[in-house]
Amino acid sequence: MSDSSKLDFIQQKTQLSSTSVKNCCKLLEDKCTIPFIARYRKEATGNLNEEEIETISATLELWQKILDRKKVILKAISDQGKLSDDLRQKIEKSTDLKELEDIYLPYKKSAKTKATIALENGLKPVAVAIMKGSNYDFDSLLNKHTSKQFPTSDDVLEGALNICSDWINQNEWLRNRLRNLFEHKAFIKSKVQKGKDDKAEKFKDFFDFSEPVKRIKPYRFMAIRRGKNTGVLSVSIAPETKDAISVMEHALVKHQNNTTPFLQKAIKMAYSKQLKPAIECELFNQLSEDADKQAVGIFRKNLEQILLTAPLRNKKVLAIDPGFRMGCKIVCLNENGELEHNETIYPHAPKFDSKAKNKVSYLVQAHKIDAIAIGNGTASRETEAFIKQIRFNRDLEVFVVSEAGASVYSASKVARAEFPNYDVTVRGAVSIGRRLIDPLSELVKIEPKALGVGQYQHDINSTQLENGLSRSIERCVNIIGAEANSASPHLLNYISGIGPKLAQSIADYRKEHGSFSSKKDLKQVPGLGDKAFEQCAGFLRISNAENPLDNSAIHPESYDIVEQIAKCTNKPIQELIGNKEALQQIDKASITSKDFGEETINFIIQELEKPNRDVRKKAKVFEFDKQLKTIDDLKVDQLVPGIVSNITGFGAFVDIGIKENGLIHLSEMADRYVSDPNEILSLQQALEARVVSIDKERKRIGLSLKGIS
Repeated sequence: MSDSSKLDFIQQKTQLSSTSVKNCCKLLEDKCTIPFIARYRKEATGNLNEEEIETISATLELWQKILDRKKVILKAISDQGKLSDDLRQKIEKSTDLKELEDIYLPYKKSAKTKATIALENGLKPVAVAIMKGSNYDFDSLLNKHTSKQFPTSDDVLEGALNICSDWINQNEWLRNRLRNLFEHKAFIKSKVQKGKDDKAEKFKDFFDFSEPVKRIKPYRFMAIRRGKNTGVLSVSIAPETKDAISVMEHALVKHQNNTTPFLQKAIKMAYSKQLKPAIECELFNQLSEDADKQAVGIFRKNLEQILLTAPLRNKKVLAIDPGFRMGCKIVCLNENGELEHNETIYPHAPKFDSKAKNKVSYLVQAHKIDAIAIGNGTASRETEAFIKQIRFNRDLEVFVVSEAGASVYSASKVARAEFPNYDVTVRGAVSIGRRLIDPLSELVKIEPKALGVGQYQHDINSTQLENGLSRSIERCVNIIGAEANSASPHLLNYISGIGPKLAQSIADYRKEHGSFSSKKDLKQVPGLGDKAFEQCAGFLRISNAENPLDNSAIHPESYDIVEQIAKCTNKPIQELIGNKEALQQIDKASITSKDFGEETINFIIQELEKPNRDVRKKAKVFEFDKQLKTIDDLKVDQLVPGIVSNITGFGAFVDIGIKENGLIHLSEMADRYVSDPNEILSLQQALEARVVSIDKERKRIGLSLKGIS
């Protein structure tokens, strides 16, 4: 199909301007990355954001999938010698995968069925008579078609009904009519399987459940799907049978005569044995796809918020992985997160060491520590209390840091390569400290699934999840950028245009040749050609470079524009940087061109005003309620401070400093209707909530934000 058909298809699906779609597709097909297009090709795309470009990219992939399927179908039908010009044209015009499968259905090769056997034995005239409602001696017609394979008239009738059922199943218009009925009138129902009710307490809400498909929430469907997949629940999705049969009879029964009852029987056969199971499966898969898409979206939002957590810049950190029996592992890290010292202390029973305070005090003084990071796992609250009892000779901030995924990192190949001479306890403590210093650089080393911020993540289509999460990591890394002379290969991997192989090449080149002195030096890296340089140069930084623009997000292709701006202000570039007053007086119209319009000029000026600006804020200290140690300390109506630890489709989980997290359900987030928790809350947000329910047996705590300003 033509490029115009492709662009029309994408424009219709995305509802974006045709010019934006056309130019964006060209850039994507030219191997440009989404972050590069969004930041450095604003004029070409009409200033599309990353989300819009990603939608175009996904639709472009769908288009290719449709083209590939058409090729397979055309070849299969052609090989059978049944590809007429009309059929070819119908297939080539189609832009819907379901429609293509409906067209292909009569030509699919399959094992012999009762219908194909009946056709081979000449029963087609009988089936035609039933479908047309022919009004003549039907008994004579049946007897006329008896054979060795179909010896009686009843056998002939059964064979003809199987043919009719097959034809009805292959009726494209009728399938679409039933799809519409299922989408608007079907109920999703679940029941507990016999003998499973005593083993499936968490699915109790779905033991006898029924809800219209069009109203089912994605997170609720995912719970039902999990129950089905684990064998606990039986699930059906269908409208009332009488409604479906009525639709089919209205379409197919044109006469009332002696063959009508047989056609009605064929209709019921086709529905129960073929159409209902097929459309039910389609709808289940569609609901799964929609639920997975929403779950991936929630996971991505959570992941991006975690990756963009405020760092504690240029601080020396003492990090503690707390514990009771095995003690607390302590590491001292410099401003760059490099390990300077490690040891284990025992401030808690059963191995209480009275000298633990002195050891910590000495390490803080010796390593000139600025902040302390404590993991939020076992013994976290006790360790925090222990640290706050110590009188240090300097002002220190004490942070409680999420250690989700730290154990996964400490046993990983990446951690072993970084710290080959240290055990997992040291690596885990280092990870906790680095999460405070530079969360993004540390967390990209950990598989996102290990960070504990998803919803039914193990049930989501793995490819869809991994692709989505990878895009979110890429987006966050490129928002912040990376220092070319110090970033780890793991971080460089996500920089636009680089990938794992080039990331390692950059690290190897640095090790052999020393630091890069300019962005142009990157072209000396083996494998980093012009295209890769174009894609990555704007997202890499080289501090202390001779050209100050090399430590900014301004792309080298725009350095000439900066020279023009400098001429307009009669100032050298070094004096222009940070000079907001001079930059605001620039005549932008005199600088714009076909390739670099107002959007790009605005971006360059903003970057000159504050080069290498970081969208992340500074890390802030948060304190839990000191009186709250276990769920037994909670009371209904009590106000408790907490931090949002996970956001799902149905609400947000809040860490309140005890073993169990509280849940703020959607209905408890505001005094108005809330459809999306992200409207109200963000991950890592500090808040105060009211306790509305406590279920000690099930370890569940209900929280509310209603009435809290």
